[in-house]
Amino acid sequence: MGLLDDRIVLVNGGSQGVGAAVARAAVREGAVVAVSGRRPEPGEALVAELAAAGGKAMFVRADLADAEQARACVARVVEAYGRIDCLVNSAGLTSRGTLLDTTPELFDQHIAINLKAPFFAMQAAVADMVRRAAPGTIVNVITSSAHGGQPFLAPYVAAKAGLTGLTRNAAHAHRWDRIRINGLNIGWTATEGEDATQRAFHGAGDDWREQAAARLPMGRLGQPDEIADFVVLLLSDRSGVVTGSVIDWDQNVLGGLD
Repeated sequence: MGLLDDRIVLVNGGSQGVGAAVARAAVREGAVVAVSGRRPEPGEALVAELAAAGGKAMFVRADLADAEQARACVARVVEAYGRIDCLVNSAGLTSRGTLLDTTPELFDQHIAINLKAPFFAMQAAVADMVRRAAPGTIVNVITSSAHGGQPFLAPYVAAKAGLTGLTRNAAHAHRWDRIRINGLNIGWTATEGEDATQRAFHGAGDDWREQAAARLPMGRLGQPDEIADFVVLLLSDRSGVVTGSVIDWDQNVLGGLD
């Protein structure tokens, strides 16, 4: 028996990085998984990988910056499988901007991906759960930077901090519907997207992971598969009645000072 046996799980932003790791972990725990993303190549490759391992999966092509497409991802899953049991919002935009140099256009991009897309995906998923009078679970992948973050992440922090508040608000609103909604504030993680970001914005070389690891307490970056296991736990009944929690998944301690 797997933790997610027979659950229908949608992972938005699931074609690479943390999202892809969540999809793999969910299939391993018995779920039927749909992953969404803008680019079909990695999404379809992941679905083929999951199918080759004996899992059931589908890819939904969507630009999550468009709220209607975010809602349509849920509709596609319900159309294909008759329902949605679990939603993971793992898509994220991490392009840089400070308070002083962020343009309205950049700010809107961050709001669209990091806050608006999760809002309307949750709206659609919760509507299906309420319509069926069925329980469900949602996990929002947020960031430890939502507590304040670096100066060069101003629009990212603004949007993700909003997602933190949204997570708690929605959890409170739908607790009597037995819909549990939690968030995960992840720390610095070794993903394809982070590699591209480090190279594009910080001039990082091939050894940036090793250099970063040397500056971290545990001597390494967080790994997507570790986060995925935690997400699956929160999606599953093994996390009990927990809802409205935003958990710091990080190796630095909020409020700790040296």
